[in-house]
Amino acid sequence: MNQAIENMISRRSVRNYKEDMVPKNIIDEIIKAGTYAPTGMNSQSPIILAITNKEVRNKLSKLNAKIMQREDIDPFYGAPVVLVVLADKTKPTAIYDGALVMGNLMNAANSLGVSSCWIHRAKEEFETEEGKEILKSLGIKGEYEGIGHCILGYSLKKPEAALRKENYVYYIE
Repeated sequence: MNQAIENMISRRSVRNYKEDMVPKNIIDEIIKAGTYAPTGMNSQSPIILAITNKEVRNKLSKLNAKIMQREDIDPFYGAPVVLVVLADKTKPTAIYDGALVMGNLMNAANSLGVSSCWIHRAKEEFETEEGKEILKSLGIKGEYEGIGHCILGYSLKKPEAALRKENYVYYIE
């Protein structure tokens, strides 16, 4: 089987991580793959926040937990790296563009032996004053919508693939 396709088939969402930090050069490779995701009219509307600072990561985790009304948990499952994907709200394809970036990030991570999972509520996070302050502190101007968090780390145990559902594909020949 083609190596790229095998990588997509073998990728799993992981929800249990070791504390070990992913090396920066590996994070950079994953991010680079994200920046090459297709975007509508090559607008490149998404941006990526690469969070490896534990204090900021924990602050974002608490904000995410508060939004989901589950302040007793870590929505990032202990993953030491959080890549937040946001997209320019003024672009009509912003959400799709950001979703493709998320897919590239997760597939690139898997190809490099790093586990990942898409965590939601980035939209709500970056609508809060705390979220807006993070963007402002980085000098990011414009209107951005949170698309998702791609958490990265090394899995304690990789989950098994679920069987594919029946009637997933319908051919029109």
